[in-house]
Amino acid sequence: MTRSPALRTALATLVAGALLSTAACGMNAAPDDVREARRTGRVAGAITFRTLQLKPAYTSYVQGVIDAFEAKYPEVKVRWEDVPGDGYNEKLVADARAGALPDVVNLSTDSFQLLGDRGMLADVAALDAEVSEDYVPGSWEQFKLPGKGNGVFAYPWYVTPEILTYNEELFERAGLDPARPPTTVEQFFDCAERIAARSGGRYAAFMADPKGRLPGDWQKMGVPILDASGSAFTFDTAKAVEWVERMKDLYAKGAMPKESLLKADDINQLYGSGKLVFGPGSPGFVKDIKRNAPQVYAHTRVAGAVTGTLGHIGIYAQSLGIRKDTEHPDAAAEFAKWMTNGANQVEFAKRATIYPSNARGLTDPYFADRGDGKDAETLARAIGAEQLRTADLDANTPVQWTNQVGDAVVREMQRAIQGELDPKAAVRKAQEEANKLLADAANR
Repeated sequence: MTRSPALRTALATLVAGALLSTAACGMNAAPDDVREARRTGRVAGAITFRTLQLKPAYTSYVQGVIDAFEAKYPEVKVRWEDVPGDGYNEKLVADARAGALPDVVNLSTDSFQLLGDRGMLADVAALDAEVSEDYVPGSWEQFKLPGKGNGVFAYPWYVTPEILTYNEELFERAGLDPARPPTTVEQFFDCAERIAARSGGRYAAFMADPKGRLPGDWQKMGVPILDASGSAFTFDTAKAVEWVERMKDLYAKGAMPKESLLKADDINQLYGSGKLVFGPGSPGFVKDIKRNAPQVYAHTRVAGAVTGTLGHIGIYAQSLGIRKDTEHPDAAAEFAKWMTNGANQVEFAKRATIYPSNARGLTDPYFADRGDGKDAETLARAIGAEQLRTADLDANTPVQWTNQVGDAVVREMQRAIQGELDPKAAVRKAQEEANKLLADAANR
């Protein structure tokens, strides 16, 4: 679940507001011993389904899926509630404390960990022994939890894979071949250095944004983020230090907008005004540029994402969790599968710039169509789908890398990139802070 600027952009139409960190939520602990629901063989009962800010843009789609499900299973009644993004985790905590979690709940990376670590989610691999075959491996595997064996605690829903987007005109001005974009983090940095040297300050290569780049860049460089048990961060390596040193050097040379290190600039605006070579790597971004900056869109090219040592892209997935002690496990599980089946995910993807996590859905011709090979939006959709079929857990952000951990790491990276702290010391301190947070979370 790589948290890149590209992926956040792609989800902007679906998820609004920053989610709170798990520590800020302050949930007291929990009920790993809560009764685990077991299927009865009867799909019946009234269940609640909660989504995250899909109304009003997608009301007709979601309600249509619900209506079709109720027609198939007349003994089931689905009550749909949609809530704002702001304060979503707080609401989950309050509902968990009150024993009022919905039967089927839309989860982001952080909210999945918040509930999963505290034993509030049903093991969907136990509810549906064969269901893993329905989803692309990278999206299914990432909903496992450390120390929980082979359990999977959410159904993958819509996903966003990485691609590479760039302004071929600016790329060429820097003496680079638009037909040979970078494929590794190291090559990406080499391109950025050339761009900085040739641009004369008129434009930059990419946004600094360490929070968006990590841990994805490190993983692609082969940096081990966690030990084998998942109980300790291990990224304090020579490769991680190399990344900081390159970022520091590039920042000093003007490869990134100076202000982008400490605050989130509008990357769409910068790219759309011709001041940035590499844009957010998502089909959703390409669609926005096509609509809002057609002159720059005419020079926009798309390619496969930077992959690096792992050879795999990162993906960001929203999921559907099942309340562990739901009174209607058959209805909840069947509805979550229905919501995430191939046909329904394809229909959703045609309305929003997202992709199915359902493997069969990705075989739909819509995702293979490259058109005449010249339209960046059409190509982006096809390239994203091709890469998603090979997505692997190795390139995804581990659930232990919470917003709070990310913030702690980023603080040290920012200091080092600005020259206030030695890169080696910054990586060492970042790991120490991350492990303190991990230990605190384990002891709560």
